[in-house]
Amino acid sequence: MIIIFILTVILIGMIVYRSSSVSNPRQVTVNEVESIEKYISQIYMWKEITNEALPTFDNINNANEQWIWEVVKKNLEEYELDYQQIQDKGNEIFGEDFKKEFPTEGAQSFEYNEETQKYYPTETNLDDKEDVFLLNNIEKIEDGYSVEIIEYIEDYSKIIDGENIIIIENLNGEQIGQVSEQDSEQNIQDIVKRNVDKFSKKQVYLEHQNDKLYVEKVENKQ
Repeated sequence: MIIIFILTVILIGMIVYRSSSVSNPRQVTVNEVESIEKYISQIYMWKEITNEALPTFDNINNANEQWIWEVVKKNLEEYELDYQQIQDKGNEIFGEDFKKEFPTEGAQSFEYNEETQKYYPTETNLDDKEDVFLLNNIEKIEDGYSVEIIEYIEDYSKIIDGENIIIIENLNGEQIGQVSEQDSEQNIQDIVKRNVDKFSKKQVYLEHQNDKLYVEKVENKQ
Protein backbone atom coordinates (compact mmCIF):
# COMPACT_ATOMS: atom_id res chain seq x y z
CA MET A 1 0.00 0.00 0.00
CA ILE A 2 2.81 2.37 0.87
CA ILE A 3 4.49 1.77 -2.47
CA ILE A 4 1.22 2.33 -4.34
CA PHE A 5 0.66 5.55 -2.37
CA ILE A 6 4.16 6.84 -3.20
CA LEU A 7 3.76 6.00 -6.88
CA THR A 8 0.39 7.76 -6.94
CA VAL A 9 1.89 10.91 -5.39
CA ILE A 10 4.71 10.89 -7.96
CA LEU A 11 2.25 10.43 -10.82
CA ILE A 12 0.06 13.29 -9.62
CA GLY A 13 3.13 15.48 -9.23
CA MET A 14 4.21 14.74 -12.81
CA ILE A 15 0.76 15.59 -14.16
CA VAL A 16 0.61 18.86 -12.21
CA TYR A 17 4.11 19.81 -13.35
CA ARG A 18 3.33 19.09 -17.00
CA SER A 19 0.07 21.04 -16.81
CA SER A 20 1.72 24.03 -15.21
CA SER A 21 4.53 23.97 -17.79
CA VAL A 22 2.14 23.94 -20.75
CA SER A 23 -0.04 26.70 -19.31
CA ASN A 24 2.87 28.90 -18.28
CA PRO A 25 2.46 32.05 -20.41
CA ARG A 26 6.13 32.98 -19.98
CA GLN A 27 7.51 29.75 -21.40
CA VAL A 28 9.05 30.12 -24.87
CA THR A 29 8.62 27.04 -27.04
CA VAL A 30 11.03 25.63 -29.61
CA ASN A 31 8.67 26.70 -32.40
CA GLU A 32 8.61 30.25 -31.06
CA VAL A 33 12.42 30.35 -30.97
CA GLU A 34 12.57 29.14 -34.57
CA SER A 35 10.04 31.77 -35.68
CA ILE A 36 11.95 34.54 -33.89
CA GLU A 37 15.27 33.47 -35.43
CA LYS A 38 13.71 33.25 -38.90
CA TYR A 39 12.17 36.73 -38.65
CA ILE A 40 15.31 38.43 -37.34
CA SER A 41 17.25 36.74 -40.16
CA GLN A 42 14.88 38.44 -42.61
CA ILE A 43 15.68 41.91 -41.28
CA TYR A 44 19.35 41.39 -40.41
CA MET A 45 21.41 43.04 -43.14
CA TRP A 46 25.03 43.78 -44.03
CA LYS A 47 27.19 46.30 -42.21
CA GLU A 48 29.01 47.43 -45.36
CA ILE A 49 25.72 48.41 -47.02
CA THR A 50 23.66 49.91 -44.21
CA ASN A 51 26.44 50.80 -41.70
CA GLU A 52 24.78 48.52 -39.17
CA ALA A 53 23.37 45.09 -39.90
CA LEU A 54 20.52 46.00 -37.57
CA PRO A 55 20.27 49.72 -36.69
CA THR A 56 18.70 51.01 -33.51
CA PHE A 57 15.36 52.84 -33.58
CA ASP A 58 12.47 53.58 -31.22
CA ASN A 59 9.83 53.10 -33.92
CA ILE A 60 9.99 51.31 -37.26
CA ASN A 61 9.02 54.56 -39.02
CA ASN A 62 12.12 56.23 -37.55
CA ALA A 63 14.49 53.51 -38.76
CA ASN A 64 17.25 54.14 -41.28
CA GLU A 65 15.57 54.35 -44.71
CA GLN A 66 18.35 52.63 -46.60
CA TRP A 67 18.17 49.72 -44.17
CA ILE A 68 14.36 49.52 -44.61
CA TRP A 69 14.47 49.26 -48.40
CA GLU A 70 17.47 46.93 -48.33
CA VAL A 71 15.43 44.61 -46.11
CA VAL A 72 12.61 44.78 -48.64
CA LYS A 73 15.04 44.03 -51.48
CA LYS A 74 16.55 41.10 -49.61
CA ASN A 75 13.15 39.45 -49.22
CA LEU A 76 11.86 39.86 -52.77
CA GLU A 77 10.92 36.93 -54.96
CA GLU A 78 10.71 39.03 -58.15
CA TYR A 79 13.19 41.40 -59.77
CA GLU A 80 10.91 43.54 -61.91
CA LEU A 81 8.40 45.36 -59.78
CA ASP A 82 5.88 48.13 -59.77
CA TYR A 83 5.54 50.66 -56.97
CA GLN A 84 2.80 48.82 -55.12
CA GLN A 85 4.72 45.54 -55.01
CA ILE A 86 7.59 47.23 -53.19
CA GLN A 87 5.26 49.03 -50.81
CA ASP A 88 3.28 45.85 -50.11
CA LYS A 89 6.46 43.92 -49.30
CA GLY A 90 7.41 46.62 -46.78
CA ASN A 91 4.03 46.29 -45.10
CA GLU A 92 4.32 42.50 -45.15
CA ILE A 93 7.68 42.57 -43.34
CA PHE A 94 7.10 45.47 -40.94
CA GLY A 95 3.37 45.23 -40.24
CA GLU A 96 0.39 47.56 -40.24
CA ASP A 97 2.20 50.20 -38.15
CA PHE A 98 4.70 50.69 -40.98
CA LYS A 99 3.89 54.08 -42.58
CA LYS A 100 7.01 54.74 -44.69
CA GLU A 101 6.29 55.33 -48.36
CA PHE A 102 8.71 54.21 -51.03
CA PRO A 103 9.93 57.19 -53.11
CA THR A 104 8.35 57.14 -56.57
CA GLU A 105 11.62 58.24 -58.19
CA GLY A 106 13.38 55.17 -56.80
CA ALA A 107 16.06 54.84 -54.15
CA GLN A 108 19.55 53.50 -53.65
CA SER A 109 18.10 50.00 -53.35
CA PHE A 110 15.82 50.23 -56.41
CA GLU A 111 16.27 52.02 -59.73
CA TYR A 112 13.30 53.25 -61.73
CA ASN A 113 13.24 52.62 -65.49
CA GLU A 114 11.04 55.15 -67.29
CA GLU A 115 10.71 53.01 -70.43
CA THR A 116 9.32 49.95 -68.65
CA GLN A 117 7.89 51.96 -65.74
CA LYS A 118 9.27 49.32 -63.43
CA TYR A 119 11.67 49.28 -60.48
CA TYR A 120 14.74 47.04 -60.49
CA PRO A 121 16.86 46.06 -57.45
CA THR A 122 20.35 47.55 -57.56
CA GLU A 123 23.40 45.31 -57.32
CA THR A 124 24.62 44.50 -53.82
CA ASN A 125 28.41 44.21 -53.49
CA LEU A 126 29.46 42.32 -50.37
CA ASP A 127 32.87 41.57 -48.93
CA ASP A 128 34.11 38.28 -47.45
CA LYS A 129 32.83 39.18 -43.98
CA GLU A 130 29.42 37.88 -42.98
CA ASP A 131 27.35 39.75 -40.40
CA VAL A 132 25.84 37.26 -37.97
CA PHE A 133 23.69 37.30 -34.85
CA LEU A 134 23.09 34.76 -32.11
CA LEU A 135 19.95 34.61 -29.96
CA ASN A 136 21.10 35.05 -26.37
CA ASN A 137 17.91 35.50 -24.37
CA ILE A 138 14.18 35.62 -25.12
CA GLU A 139 11.49 36.92 -22.79
CA LYS A 140 7.78 37.03 -23.42
CA ILE A 141 6.30 40.49 -22.99
CA GLU A 142 2.85 41.88 -23.64
CA ASP A 143 1.89 41.18 -27.26
CA GLY A 144 5.32 39.88 -28.20
CA TYR A 145 8.92 39.20 -27.23
CA SER A 146 12.02 40.97 -25.95
CA VAL A 147 15.01 39.32 -27.61
CA GLU A 148 18.67 39.87 -26.77
CA ILE A 149 21.04 39.10 -29.64
CA ILE A 150 24.83 38.90 -29.81
CA GLU A 151 26.38 40.40 -32.96
CA TYR A 152 29.60 39.18 -34.53
CA ILE A 153 31.46 38.87 -37.83
CA GLU A 154 32.62 35.75 -39.66
CA ASP A 155 35.59 36.61 -41.89
CA TYR A 156 36.05 34.08 -44.70
CA SER A 157 38.99 35.83 -46.40
CA LYS A 158 41.84 34.09 -44.56
CA ILE A 159 43.90 31.12 -45.77
CA ILE A 160 46.47 29.72 -43.35
CA ASP A 161 48.84 26.93 -44.41
CA GLY A 162 46.62 26.25 -47.41
CA GLU A 163 43.50 25.84 -45.27
CA ASN A 164 40.47 28.11 -45.35
CA ILE A 165 39.99 29.66 -41.93
CA ILE A 166 37.01 31.53 -40.51
CA ILE A 167 37.99 34.38 -38.21
CA ILE A 168 35.42 35.40 -35.60
CA GLU A 169 35.50 39.14 -34.90
CA ASN A 170 33.47 41.54 -32.83
CA LEU A 171 32.00 44.66 -34.43
CA ASN A 172 35.15 46.62 -33.51
CA GLY A 173 37.21 44.37 -35.78
CA GLU A 174 38.94 42.57 -32.90
CA GLN A 175 39.73 38.90 -33.54
CA ILE A 176 38.14 36.73 -30.86
CA GLY A 177 38.76 33.27 -32.27
CA GLN A 178 39.08 31.15 -35.38
CA VAL A 179 37.91 27.82 -36.74
CA SER A 180 38.55 25.73 -39.80
CA GLU A 181 35.99 26.18 -42.58
CA GLN A 182 35.27 22.47 -42.16
CA ASP A 183 34.03 23.04 -38.63
CA SER A 184 30.32 23.43 -37.99
CA GLU A 185 28.47 26.64 -37.16
CA GLN A 186 28.12 25.26 -33.65
CA ASN A 187 31.89 25.57 -33.16
CA ILE A 188 31.65 29.26 -33.99
CA GLN A 189 28.70 29.78 -31.67
CA ASP A 190 30.58 28.05 -28.86
CA ILE A 191 33.43 30.57 -29.23
CA VAL A 192 30.95 33.44 -29.15
CA LYS A 193 29.23 32.09 -26.03
CA ARG A 194 32.55 31.61 -24.22
CA ASN A 195 33.53 35.20 -25.00
CA VAL A 196 30.11 36.81 -24.75
CA ASP A 197 31.41 39.92 -22.92
CA LYS A 198 33.63 40.80 -25.91
CA PHE A 199 30.73 41.17 -28.33
CA SER A 200 28.10 43.82 -28.94
CA LYS A 201 24.50 43.09 -28.00
CA LYS A 202 21.15 44.51 -29.01
CA GLN A 203 17.68 44.23 -27.54
CA VAL A 204 15.07 43.59 -30.23
CA TYR A 205 11.40 44.09 -29.41
CA LEU A 206 9.03 42.05 -31.56
CA GLU A 207 5.26 42.36 -31.77
CA HIS A 208 3.26 39.16 -32.27
CA GLN A 209 0.21 39.99 -34.36
CA ASN A 210 -2.07 37.66 -36.36
CA ASP A 211 0.45 34.81 -36.03
CA LYS A 212 3.22 37.00 -37.49
CA LEU A 213 6.19 38.83 -35.98
CA TYR A 214 7.06 42.48 -36.61
CA VAL A 215 9.96 44.50 -35.23
CA GLU A 216 8.89 47.44 -33.06
CA LYS A 217 12.19 48.86 -31.83
CA VAL A 218 15.86 48.00 -31.39
CA GLU A 219 18.15 49.20 -28.61
CA ASN A 220 21.84 48.83 -27.87
CA LYS A 221 22.41 46.57 -24.90
CA GLN A 222 25.15 47.49 -22.44
